[in-house]
Amino acid sequence: MFKKFFSLKQKNTQPQACSSTTPRRDSGVDGTAISEGYHLNKKDLGKLHRAASTGDVAKVQWLLLLKKQEINETDKLNRTPLHLACASGYPDVVSLLVERNCSLNVCDGDSRTPLIKAVQCQQEECVGILLSHGADPNVVDTRSNTALHYSSLCHNTAIAAKLVEHKADIEAKNQEGYTPLLLAITEHNEEMVDFFLKNGANVNACDNSKRTALMIAVSTEPTSIVNLILQYNIDLSFQDNDGWTAEDYALVSGIPVHRELVLQYGKRQLNQLPSANISRPDGASDIGFTLGKPALDKEEGTVVHNASGRLVFLLESSP
Repeated sequence: MFKKFFSLKQKNTQPQACSSTTPRRDSGVDGTAISEGYHLNKKDLGKLHRAASTGDVAKVQWLLLLKKQEINETDKLNRTPLHLACASGYPDVVSLLVERNCSLNVCDGDSRTPLIKAVQCQQEECVGILLSHGADPNVVDTRSNTALHYSSLCHNTAIAAKLVEHKADIEAKNQEGYTPLLLAITEHNEEMVDFFLKNGANVNACDNSKRTALMIAVSTEPTSIVNLILQYNIDLSFQDNDGWTAEDYALVSGIPVHRELVLQYGKRQLNQLPSANISRPDGASDIGFTLGKPALDKEEGTVVHNASGRLVFLLESSP
């Protein structure tokens, strides 16, 4: 019954991240849960691409001086030498290429810029070089993910900070409507959730199904992310496309602590209001304070209907 409400991740539309910050030389294949950069077949690469992918600065410089190959030449997968140097983690090659005025925002076959590849593979120094030379952090890939979306999958807040400093859009949405904050929550990445919230990310942002950060967080572990989110100004009245609120998600999640945390947050909000009688959008009022569509029977812990048959959610029982 509730399965569809917790299908929070669409794997085929989300970016993939590298597993470490070490250079990736001819290793890794995209399409797995953890991507480790480009899969390289040397026989398919030109001399400049091979030199860039192995960090051979002297050979890159020599080939450029002889004009043996165009600096922005692409291989069969539309990758430039800059793409390969960034993915493999060779800042000296990256610096040489950008100083020779290579194209910074050219996209590979998956519409990933060199900056996106550097972020995806957690090559912090390469990210800094690209941004300082004017790389655009808001170019999107084929699934509308920006470099900041890719950073939300990793645990390197320094990379995310560089992107934000260079005007990366913290509220950019991918095809599923996930902002970097929402994506970090789906990945249970507490460190990045904390970073985005502290840097002004909208805690009430919604995905394409109108699910908020809190709705997504209470649906699964860990509780620490729920606690983080509840430190901010949450609007508990938000409903998803099916009329479900964050309280409802907490109820059906099967995680009692999440239910209790959200109920306590709602009570604190209620106590801060000037009157105990809260009016609903339909004009009715109720000491019990109804929000959203489903409801919780506080004693039994079940979803109940009111007299009219409409599902309601009671934050606290009427006296």
